[in-house]
Amino acid sequence: MSDPAVMLSGAVAAGHMVVGVFFLRFWTRTRDRLFLAFAGAFGLLAVNQVLVGIYGSTSESQAPLYLLRLAAFGLIILAIVRKNVRRD
Repeated sequence: MSDPAVMLSGAVAAGHMVVGVFFLRFWTRTRDRLFLAFAGAFGLLAVNQVLVGIYGSTSESQAPLYLLRLAAFGLIILAIVRKNVRRD
C-alpha cells in the first residue's frame, strides 16, 4: 500500500477506537449491554483496519482479514436483536 493509504487506514482505525471508547463510556454509566457490544464491535473494526493497513488488501488470499469485520457486524446485529426481543 502507498504511504497515503496507510495513513488513511490509521486515521480510520483511530476513529473506530474513539467511537469504541465513547460507547464504553456510555456502558459504564448505564450498564446496558448494547453499549458494551457496540464498543467491542468498534474495537474489532479498529483491529481489522490496522491489519488491512499493515498487510494491504490487494489480493484475494488476504480475505480472512475481513472475518474480523464480519464478527463486528454480527456482534452489532446480535446485540440489537437481543435488545429488541420481547421478554415475557
